Amino acid sequence: QVQLVESGGGMVQAGGSLRVSCAASGRTFSTNAMGWFRQAPGKEREFVATISGSGGVTFYADSVKGRCTISRDNGKNTMYLQMNNLKPEDTAVYYCAARRVVVAFRLESGYDYWGQGTQVTVSS
Repeated sequence: QVQLVESGGGMVQAGGSLRVSCAASGRTFSTNAMGWFRQAPGKEREFVATISGSGGVTFYADSVKGRCTISRDNGKNTMYLQMNNLKPEDTAVYYCAARRVVVAFRLESGYDYWGQGTQVTVSS
């Protein structure tokens, strides 16, 4: 069982930056591919970024490519999402998720564990 806790959300002005973190329990963090998803009000949850267990492979949604960077520190059991040049349309609850395998994956259905989410609000 893996427990995930997000932190670092908040309110920022358009064009600003924010880093959200996801702390994972367990002793096998490097065997879990991880992902970030987000859900805006009135919309379905969508993929943001994913990273392999080693951190060597990453994929991004087109909407955040070039503005966001996913990373992980396996020694700290923590994953990060650095978000730059934020836009009002980035406003959402951001969720981290973990897989039981090391392979990065874009689809929600491939994830086994989810955090509670952290709110990111971007004002114009």
